[in-house]
Amino acid sequence: MVPVLRHSGVVSVETAEGEYGQDDGLKCRVLPMWAAQDVAGHPLNLAKKEYATLLRLLEAVMAPGWMHRDGSVTPAGLIGTRTGRGAATDRLALLLLVLEARESGRVRQCGGTVDTKRGRAAATVARLLGCTASAGERVLERLEDRELVLRVRLKTGSGMPNRSRLMVPAVASAHGRTVADDVQEDRAEALEPEFSDPDVSAGPCETQDLATKSQVNRLPVTDEAAVAEPDVTAALHTDHPHLVTPVVPPQLDCGFSGEGRGAEGRRPERACAGEDQAADSESALAGTGSPVAEGGPLRGEQPKESPVDERVEQRAAGARAGGRPKAVGGGKAQQQRRVGLPADLRLRVALEPVAWLWERLSGWQQDQVEAAVKTELAQLAGLGVAPEGAPRLLADRLTDRLEETGGEALVDKPFPWLIRRGLPQRQACSHRKCDGGVRLDTGEDCENCGNMIHLRRARRARIGADIDRELPGLSDGERRRVLEERLREQAAIEAEDLVWRREQARVQQARRDAARAAAAQRAEADRAAAAATDAVRQALPCEDCGQPQAAGLCERCDHRRQTETLIGEAGLYAAAWSADLTDPDSVAAVADQARTAIGDSVAAAWQEFLQITDVAALEANLEAAQDAYAFAALQTAQQAVQEYQDTALAMLGQTEEAEAEARRAYKTEQGRHWFKHNPNGADAIAAATRAADTARERVAEYLLATRLEQLRELAPRTASAVVA
Repeated sequence: MVPVLRHSGVVSVETAEGEYGQDDGLKCRVLPMWAAQDVAGHPLNLAKKEYATLLRLLEAVMAPGWMHRDGSVTPAGLIGTRTGRGAATDRLALLLLVLEARESGRVRQCGGTVDTKRGRAAATVARLLGCTASAGERVLERLEDRELVLRVRLKTGSGMPNRSRLMVPAVASAHGRTVADDVQEDRAEALEPEFSDPDVSAGPCETQDLATKSQVNRLPVTDEAAVAEPDVTAALHTDHPHLVTPVVPPQLDCGFSGEGRGAEGRRPERACAGEDQAADSESALAGTGSPVAEGGPLRGEQPKESPVDERVEQRAAGARAGGRPKAVGGGKAQQQRRVGLPADLRLRVALEPVAWLWERLSGWQQDQVEAAVKTELAQLAGLGVAPEGAPRLLADRLTDRLEETGGEALVDKPFPWLIRRGLPQRQACSHRKCDGGVRLDTGEDCENCGNMIHLRRARRARIGADIDRELPGLSDGERRRVLEERLREQAAIEAEDLVWRREQARVQQARRDAARAAAAQRAEADRAAAAATDAVRQALPCEDCGQPQAAGLCERCDHRRQTETLIGEAGLYAAAWSADLTDPDSVAAVADQARTAIGDSVAAAWQEFLQITDVAALEANLEAAQDAYAFAALQTAQQAVQEYQDTALAMLGQTEEAEAEARRAYKTEQGRHWFKHNPNGADAIAAATRAADTARERVAEYLLATRLEQLRELAPRTASAVVA
C-alpha cells in the first residue's frame, strides 16, 4: 500500500526508522490539503479541529481497526470490514451519504427526471459518485445488505406507500434519534419504467391538476430513462371505463397505445365486442377469432371466410384436442413463448438482470437460453463456486456485460447477445477460474492476469531498451513501428512455442495413457496367474495325512504343526531362566519338562471338552473328533507359551543385572533438578519407583532375547522348530 501511495503523487510518505533500522512508523502528508493551507476560500483550508473532526468521521465510517503504540485500540468503522471487489466504491459512497445526511439521518435526494426502474435513491448515489444509475443501484443494494442505508417509504392513511426516502441510520443514532416508526422498507422488484408507481396511480376520483409545479432540473444522469420517478411525475390521465379490456405490460415493439391489450398484437376491439356471445367454452374460443368484420361482406362482396379465421379455427381445434399449437403454413411445431422468467428460482435469480431481453425471445430461443444458463451454473459449480452463490454470480456477470454494451436498449439481437456475449465465461488468462480478470471463487482480482500484464510490460520495456541500444537515432514514429514489429515477432514465437508445448503435452498424455493401459493389462494378467496358481495349490493333497483338495496342508495337520512349534518355544522360555545355558543336557531336560506339562494341560482340556459335548457324536465322526482335539491342543499351547514368557520375564527381572539397573534409574530420577529440594517426597519417590520398574522390565526383555538367541545356537533342532 505504501508504494502505491508514493507513486500516486497525492500522498508523501516518510518512514521513521527503529532501533535496528526497520520501519517503525509512517508519516503521511496529503499534498492537496497541505497546499490548501493559508489559501482563502479553498475547500480544503480547514482548521485543526475541523481536520480532527473529519479524521474521526473517516475512522467511524471506514477505519479498518488498529492498535496504537500506547495500547489504545481504534475499532473498525461501519464499513471497515468490507473488502474485495468494489470495497473502495462502497466506502466512498457511504462517506458521501453520511456527509449529505441530516441530523435525522435522511439524505436529500436529487431532483429532476430519473429512471423509475432504478429509483431516485439510486440516482442520488450515482450523482454523488459520478457513475451510471445502474452502478449506483448496485452500490446502494450492497450498502442495504449491510444495513448501513435504508430505502423507506412513508405509509399513507390508505396503507399504500408514499414517496421514497433515503436514510442513514448511523447518522440518526449519532444524534440520538431513530428512524421514524411510520416508514417501512420497500425493496421489492424494480418497477417497469413504462408505468407509474402504485403510490400515485390514478384513482376513481382523481382529476388533473394543471397547477402542478414541475420539479425537473437540468442535472444529467447517465443512462437515465425518459420517464420521471412516480413520486414527481406529472398529473395522471383521466379514468377509464371499468368494462374495457384490462391492460397488461406492453412489449415495447411499435409503441402505439393499442399494443399490449391482447396476446396477438392486434388493435383493441371496441367496448361492445363480444357482449352478445354466450359465456361457454365454444363462444370463448370463437371470441378469439379474426379481427376482420364478422357481420358480413363489405361493399356487397360475396361472403368469404378469411384465411386468418381458418388459422384461428385450426389453433382452437388443436387446443381442444389437447395438442400444442402448430403453424398452418409449415410442418414445425411452434413453441409457446413465455413472458415471465422460468419457474426455477436459480434461473430466475440468474436471468433477473436481462428480464426485458427474455421477454423479447421466442419460445425456442428461451429454451436454448435456459439450457445455456443451466450449463453455466453447472460449470461454476465445477469450478468450486458454492451452488447457492452461482446464480447471483451469473447475474452479476450479465449486469457487467450489459454495462459494457450500454444497457438493454442497445441490444438489438437478444438471443445472439445472450448466447455469445452475456453468458459465456471470458478467461483473460490461462486460469480456469478467471472471468474478465476476476476470480470466480473469491470475487477478487485474478493474480494470474496481473502476472501476465507484468510480464508483457516487462517484455515491452526490454524490447524498447534493446531498440534504444541498437538503433539510437530513431524518431518516435519509427521507434514505435519497430517496437510493434518486434512485439509481433515475439508473439508469433510464443504462439509457436505454445503449439509445440501443447503437442508435447498431448504426446506425453498419450504415452501416459498407453502406460496406464499396459499396467492395467499386466495387473489383470498377474491376477489371472495368481488365481490359476491358487487353484492348482487348492487341488494339492495334504503333506501329512494325504487328504485330497487340502491346498498342501489340511487344517488338522496345520494345528498340529503350530502346536509343536509352540511347545518348543515354551521349552526355550523355561530354559532361559532355569537351565544352564552351557549344558545341552540341562536345556533338553527343561524342554522335556515343559513338553510334559503342556501335554498334561492338553489332556485335561480335552477331558473338560468331552464333559460338555456329545461323546457318541464324536465317536461316530472320527475326523471331527481329531479336528476338535487338534484345535484344543493349539489353544492350550498358546496359553502355555504366554504363561512361560511372563514367568521368564518375571524371573529375569529379579537377577542382579536387573536390580542394579533399577537402582541406578531410581537414583537418577530422584536426583532430577525439580526434586532436589525434596528428594524424599511422595512425588519424587513415586516417579523414582516408576523409573526403576521400567528399567527392570527393559533389562529382563534384553536378557530374555539374548538367552533365546544363545539357546537357538546350542539347540539347532529347537531353533528350527521355533522358526517354522
